[in-house]
Amino acid sequence: MLPGKYFTEHFKLRRFHYYRPNCFSRAGTFTIHFFKESLMLLLNNITYLHPNKDILFEHLNFSIQKNQKVALVGNNGAGKSTLFKIMAGILSPSEGTVKASAVPYYVPQHFGQYDELTVAEALGVSDKIIALKAILDGNVTEENMALLNDDWTIEERCTEALDHWELKELSLTQQMGSLSGGQKTKVFLAGISIHDPEIVLLDEPSNHLDRAGRELLYQLITSAAFTWVVISHDRKLLNLPDEVHELSKRGIMVYGGNYDFYTEQKKLENDVLLIELKDREKSLRKAKETARESAERQQKLDARGKKKQDKAGVPTIMMNTLRNNAEKSSAKLKSVHAEKTGNLSLELNDLRKELPETDKMKFGFDDSALHKGKILLKAVEINFQYGAQCLWDPAMDLQVTSGERLALKGLNGSGKTTLIKLLLGKLKPTQGNLSRADHSSIYIDQDYSLIDNRLTVFEQAEKFNTTSLQEHEIKIRLNRFLFAKEDWNKPCSALSGGERMRLVLCCLTIGHIAPDMIILDEPTNNLDMQNIGILTAAINDYNGTLIVVSHDEYFLKKVNIQRSIQL
Repeated sequence: MLPGKYFTEHFKLRRFHYYRPNCFSRAGTFTIHFFKESLMLLLNNITYLHPNKDILFEHLNFSIQKNQKVALVGNNGAGKSTLFKIMAGILSPSEGTVKASAVPYYVPQHFGQYDELTVAEALGVSDKIIALKAILDGNVTEENMALLNDDWTIEERCTEALDHWELKELSLTQQMGSLSGGQKTKVFLAGISIHDPEIVLLDEPSNHLDRAGRELLYQLITSAAFTWVVISHDRKLLNLPDEVHELSKRGIMVYGGNYDFYTEQKKLENDVLLIELKDREKSLRKAKETARESAERQQKLDARGKKKQDKAGVPTIMMNTLRNNAEKSSAKLKSVHAEKTGNLSLELNDLRKELPETDKMKFGFDDSALHKGKILLKAVEINFQYGAQCLWDPAMDLQVTSGERLALKGLNGSGKTTLIKLLLGKLKPTQGNLSRADHSSIYIDQDYSLIDNRLTVFEQAEKFNTTSLQEHEIKIRLNRFLFAKEDWNKPCSALSGGERMRLVLCCLTIGHIAPDMIILDEPTNNLDMQNIGILTAAINDYNGTLIVVSHDEYFLKKVNIQRSIQL
């Protein structure tokens, strides 16, 4: 039985009407078709319109086979999470149908919308647990028996599943709001073994997991006997599926292989696109040159003809007729060339739209003025105490020198964020000594909190304008970071994770700030693969000191981390 307060099945209609727990926000109707045994999900002509009638995607067609492992990729804003909710039956498409052999189990992204629920309610087992306890207390009613539905091992399975995900101390009655992001994710992942579904939809499941949690996730989906589809920016996770589905304005493109294979194919496609683009540009230049030469030749012929007519004394009425004919001929020739160049221009614009967003965005400010090797931070036997409990045993020794690139690693709760606050001087150690040389630093967290949600995009950029750039120069910088004219008045509160990241980079460029140290705290958590590429390129253009907290080993490798500190 999948998560839900009620689950009524009507075999004659071959339709399941189910109500998911409150965390899934609304009821859905899902048509269950008993079609080919190998087919699990079939999406036919799916279109989704926003409430303002803007089209998010349209006419999507694809299927998921039994035991297939699929990664769904696409840029932020392409509609991946919305498509998942349609596949799960949480949202209804504006057009089209979803057919399934079973109701999918959905592991959602979460940002606090489940905080009012208990763990049991979030897992969709609350009614069963209550019914079980009532029956064991002697209240054996038809209603309780119907709610339990002979699922006598439900409490035992919940305990085992939570234990497996390192949540041994967690009670089913505990509020989700009291849990960390990683614990919330683990709760929903535990639901997979509790409900034993045939189809699982995983929306950014590794976002808040530490290294140990990610390893458990990799083991689960590697050995999975169920069909699963995943949205993720975790490179290791994306390399586990055997097929990649790319969602874009072109629809769904299917690539038979893992993410590494997909990136190779995309590179080949982009190489072909660039060749075609250059060919069209060459054709357009040639067409314009031909049009110009034809126009000049026609002008010379018209001028020569007029001289001959003047010498021959052709009557005025005949002269006017000949001139009109010449003008018509020139206009026709001009129209033919204009149509040709216009068509080539349209083709060129269409090709340019297909090019991937640039990953060449750079910070664009001067390097740190500090010489490499200067000691910026030195900690000797420092510790921080919460109540009577110290964070680290033994106490922490640490030295950071100018120009270094290092990573802070550790399980959730190991004190990474506390250590960052100590290094930034926002906290003081309760034990030991921490000395800081004079240097400037910028802290960029996973929510990009440097951005003020009360401002518009342009106002935010202007706030960093410490070098008196003109308005048009600020807008040029915004354009360079993919903020077009229609984005300038957009409120920062409406920006996606990738857009916030790009705006932070843009602001640092506008401010021409050259920090001696940049500290990144889980910077890739809310970014798609394209924006991770943009961030990676920008970071690699920075020559100061870099400290990164991240569970993303691929990202750490790409930004050339030299050493790690394990907490």
